[in-house]
Amino acid sequence: MAKIQNVVTAIDPVWERILDEGQSAVREEPLLGGLVHSSILHHKSVEQALAYRISLKLASGEMSEQLLREICEEAFATDPRISTAARADIMAVYERDPACHRYIQPMLFFKGFQAVQCYRIAHWLWNEGRKDMAYFFQMRSSEVFGIDIHPAARIGQGIMIDHAHSIVIGETAVVGDNVSMLHSVTLGGTGKEEEDRHPKIGDGVLIGAGAKVLGNIKVGECSRIAAGSVVLEEVPPCKTVAGVPAKIVGEAGCSQPAVSMDQTQL
Repeated sequence: MAKIQNVVTAIDPVWERILDEGQSAVREEPLLGGLVHSSILHHKSVEQALAYRISLKLASGEMSEQLLREICEEAFATDPRISTAARADIMAVYERDPACHRYIQPMLFFKGFQAVQCYRIAHWLWNEGRKDMAYFFQMRSSEVFGIDIHPAARIGQGIMIDHAHSIVIGETAVVGDNVSMLHSVTLGGTGKEEEDRHPKIGDGVLIGAGAKVLGNIKVGECSRIAAGSVVLEEVPPCKTVAGVPAKIVGEAGCSQPAVSMDQTQL
């Protein structure tokens, strides 16, 4: 049984596809060969490649790349859920973002995906009681990517953040699985409350560009928040809300709005 288990765990179609695409990228654009080899082809797994990529992005005069890489590798080795979520995030970006044509694009170029993976390491650090290091990851991710996710926030898998500039997700926010959001989204508080004060986003929700969801409110699964909306009250499942303040304007338009990414049909 142990041998069978080893064979099963060695099969990784996501990583195999990334390797194939990396080799094709080098043939098509040799000038990017150094980047692709160091970030993809030099490694043996998604985990190793992500540890390298995260540490390279977050390294500074305050914290070396080697130290950050060791932290990332420890997180991946300790909590397999981080690896599972990363693969789900890659597939989510590929399936939902019309600008994404290959699995290697999120790994190499998309700051939304990369920032979420940095958050996942920071969240692991937070849960391990290493809060100052978690804050360091948050700070550097904000400086590098322009995305500020508190390490205590709870975020599911299959997350797609398109363009991803100026995303803010607060300390007590909860984001479910298979959620999509565009740039300039805020999941914030309404004042100086110190307890549970941030939104709870259900599975399959689509949040449009510039939307602000404020306070300890629930956004029901498979709902849509229109671009530029300010949501201050609970949103029922499978509804579309829009406006300032946001009101229900119709149904969600489909069973999986976060996957279809349709922001117009009611």
